[in-house]
Amino acid sequence: MEMKDSIDFGGMNLGKLFRKLLLPTLVGMVFSAIFVITDGIFVGHGIGSDALAAVNITAPLFTISTGIALMFGAGGAVVASIHLSRGKRRTASINMTQAVAGCAILMGVLSITVMALRDEVLVFLGSSERLMPLAKEYLEWFTPFLPCLTILTAGTYFVRMDGAPRYAMMCNVTAAVINIILDYVFIFPLGWGMFGAALATSLGYVVGAMMIIYYLWRRGKEVRFTRIKMSRKSLKLTLRNIGYMCNMGFSSLLSEGAISCMMFVGNYVFMRHLGEDGVAAYSIVCYLFPIIFLAFNSVGQSAQPIWSFNYGKGDTERVQAMLRMAMKAAVGGGIVIAVALSVCRTGIVGMFLPPEAAAYGYAAEGLPLFASGMIFCAVNIVLINYLQSIERPAPANFITLLRGYMLLVLTFVALPEITGSTAGMWLAVPAAEALTCMVSIYFIVRGKRRR
Repeated sequence: MEMKDSIDFGGMNLGKLFRKLLLPTLVGMVFSAIFVITDGIFVGHGIGSDALAAVNITAPLFTISTGIALMFGAGGAVVASIHLSRGKRRTASINMTQAVAGCAILMGVLSITVMALRDEVLVFLGSSERLMPLAKEYLEWFTPFLPCLTILTAGTYFVRMDGAPRYAMMCNVTAAVINIILDYVFIFPLGWGMFGAALATSLGYVVGAMMIIYYLWRRGKEVRFTRIKMSRKSLKLTLRNIGYMCNMGFSSLLSEGAISCMMFVGNYVFMRHLGEDGVAAYSIVCYLFPIIFLAFNSVGQSAQPIWSFNYGKGDTERVQAMLRMAMKAAVGGGIVIAVALSVCRTGIVGMFLPPEAAAYGYAAEGLPLFASGMIFCAVNIVLINYLQSIERPAPANFITLLRGYMLLVLTFVALPEITGSTAGMWLAVPAAEALTCMVSIYFIVRGKRRR
């Protein structure tokens, strides 16, 4: 099946070009995020609320791994897109090879380290003695396959850049469908519990990674895997290139790390105020937020090759027109998701927990409060992608640190005390996003005035 599209980043009508990239990217992102929530649905109903909380304890490992992949993928795609805009196809292929291989090797080293220190890692992530056995079982069958996750995630950037967004979509869709089917079979008919949930997700990663490798090795039109020389000079150049790509994509790692920070700090605060039932309720938000983040990020990722290609050509008007279009899409998407989370809160919570569970009531009350920050979140994520795409990593990194770390920790600590109720815990993330949005808009306005 032919999956390549006729795409001209520099000359095609922007609206048509953006739709060609956005629709398959969004579908692929949604299915990619189904990886995250499928385990929650099947684990919550098939194993129990303690198992749901245990999977949430290990979730920061997933977001950190995804962040590493996004850093290499986003940074490599920015650099490679600029080279392609100047006709340097071989240089772009070298950048792609360095990015995909680099993130897989790094993740392999981190996976080995986590497996060697798994008890210490789980204690650090906030696991209680009660949750430790379940969290440990999940981690042991999930962590060794994280390099495949990084290949799948980083590789889709380059497949889209090569003019095949539908093939990139199919990589994520195929992996997610495999995960859904195997999750059900392993947890319910076979009764494999946490082992089955972890193995189902891991096998989905393996298949998706194999599809990426096949495309970039055999079918790439503009970029293909290229042999990297092993001489000392070549290795020094490779390390320099990887360092530059990581600098360009570092805000993507920070953004994923921010999700881990949200989970880590939130788990601690909810455990302190509401115990294990509070963590189980908050875990539903932690399952939903990656899919929300990926939906918003798909807008930025779809616009990225357009921004970078035209930035490399010096076409400022086209870059700014694409920014306006992406911002409209972000605001619209934020409104839709905020309304959906508020209106459908009982149905959403019911997918994870039975109504008689104590955590059910906490989650149903808190979800609309959490939804209030979705528009601000969408704007922040798209603006970070934009700054990254035009080689402005410093403000992109600062905005990411602000929304996902500094203000997030501050609001989680302060708001429960200020409000004197659990509402403050649910409003911590929206407050951090709203405050950051003001700073983000300031950076964009100041950049326009300088130009």
